[in-house]
Amino acid sequence: MTASADAAACAASATIRRSALRDTAEPGRAAELEAALGDPFAPGNPHGYLALLRADEAREVPEATEALLARAGLGAEFVPHDLGGRLTDLERLARVLRPVFRRDLALGYGFGITSLFAASSVWTAGDQSQRQMLARVLLDGGRVSIVHREVAHANAILRRELTADRAPGGGFLLNGRKDAVINAHRAEAFVTHARTAPGHGSGSHSVLLLGPGPPAAGQVRRLARVETPGMRGAWFGGLEIDGVALPRTALVGSAGDGVSLALRSFQISHCLVPGTVLAGVGSVLRQAVRSATENRPGGQPAPRWHRTLAGVFADLLACDAMAVTGLRALSLLPQDAYLLAAAVKYMMPDLLREDLEELATVLGARGYDRGPLYGGFQKLARDLPVAGLGHAGTAICQAVLVPQLPALARTAWFRTREPPPELFTPGAPLPRFDHRKLAHSGTDDLLTAALIGVAGRLGAPSPHGGGPAAALAELAQTFVGELRALRAQYAALPAAREAAFDPQGCALAERYALVMAAAACLGVWEGQRGSGSFLEDPAWAVLALSRIAVRLGAPVPRLPDAVVRTVLAEVLDRCRAGRSLDLYATELAG
Repeated sequence: MTASADAAACAASATIRRSALRDTAEPGRAAELEAALGDPFAPGNPHGYLALLRADEAREVPEATEALLARAGLGAEFVPHDLGGRLTDLERLARVLRPVFRRDLALGYGFGITSLFAASSVWTAGDQSQRQMLARVLLDGGRVSIVHREVAHANAILRRELTADRAPGGGFLLNGRKDAVINAHRAEAFVTHARTAPGHGSGSHSVLLLGPGPPAAGQVRRLARVETPGMRGAWFGGLEIDGVALPRTALVGSAGDGVSLALRSFQISHCLVPGTVLAGVGSVLRQAVRSATENRPGGQPAPRWHRTLAGVFADLLACDAMAVTGLRALSLLPQDAYLLAAAVKYMMPDLLREDLEELATVLGARGYDRGPLYGGFQKLARDLPVAGLGHAGTAICQAVLVPQLPALARTAWFRTREPPPELFTPGAPLPRFDHRKLAHSGTDDLLTAALIGVAGRLGAPSPHGGGPAAALAELAQTFVGELRALRAQYAALPAAREAAFDPQGCALAERYALVMAAAACLGVWEGQRGSGSFLEDPAWAVLALSRIAVRLGAPVPRLPDAVVRTVLAEVLDRCRAGRSLDLYATELAG
């Protein structure tokens, strides 16, 4: 068979497999938003790339698109169902938000996803009155913003903090300043993580509600806008609190619960941010495919771009596998999802950034274009670090992973029972998500058990080599070997250094997160066997795992030629058919 005939066969096969993926229905709300936002490439579309890019250049909020989202009632997506909203599970929410993030990360952040992150502490531990009050703000189209506590490695968003002293009558006196709070100028309420005790222990901070409405005493000054290098269409402003009196009913949970509530509720953002921003990277991959295939014979990219385009697509599927697994775990296994959530947030920003760097080589000079076809690349390169809070976001995830992993390596790895298969079945029904069930400790490690289980069912790799299935078995065993090596390294750590944030502990945590990404890929691939979809083909998992192995410095088998051809054919087919470059392959507006 000639190379062109082989490519055509792969493309035809991909089209046949597509029918199975079409049976995985997109949530109705996601399809409605995609249709309402329209073809992003249409130059006259007020919600298209050109309008959004012009707003970004002017550092303006895209008011027409925000108005559309308000009319669509997007704020209700952040309110739990039992409080009158539409939030039933986080995987569905990520899919509903992807049409927005596919076009503009700043729009997705500025319009409302940060309201969910702020309100999550209240959904998790607030009393019924507090929950109903915030629900009403969001259902009426308002916004809630979070005022973070100060953490190490702080950037402008995390630098400085508020203090809350006890006041006569049992209330609190709130003081302090934050340099950059998203939507500070227009938020109806703030969820503040304020210092209520000296020191750095777990009981040092509490969560207090500020607003809605003016305080009984003191002043809330909304300061000038802070210009950020990315997300220029979102509004970050300073906030100064001077002697604001809050009643005892403003306390969420108990005094000193701030750190615990952050660890519990931040699991949502750890999975939801990667699960939405990857849609933006998918848009850039689509631009790179357009650039590489324009005016090419048969619409095929030059051979030098085959591995790059296929590889970045495999990375997106790997990232989606991990994000979706984390989102599903928060509904299915909320007591044991905390470690997985931190690993998702720890691993994905760097991987997506590396993908953008690869795509820059394909785009070439078009990467500097400011028009609707290619202008989104430079914008996303600016926005992505802000979405992940930069180095501070990494430090927050390290604070979860580094202290926990030594004990789990001793007690859970190679002992934990496998999680239910529903964990790895994107789109399958989920129990209703309940914030109050979230925990920040556990005795099991879900994905290590899945990795070991799938590798065992794949069996030992053939000594004579073979096709993609044999390569997948070999790679699975490679990652099981990496997990064993990690366990041995943790066993060799002196007890005094187990929880230390030294370079070795951080390096081991990074390797662990990459192993977890491989485990998620294997779990999702196995969960699709017999589905007839592209995802049951081992090619994408082989390519994704080989790239993760390279990042680890682990051995990589020689990949069968069909691996890159099959994955490339799929990404080209999806771009031609206008389908999303994620696990769902859903229909897009343009």
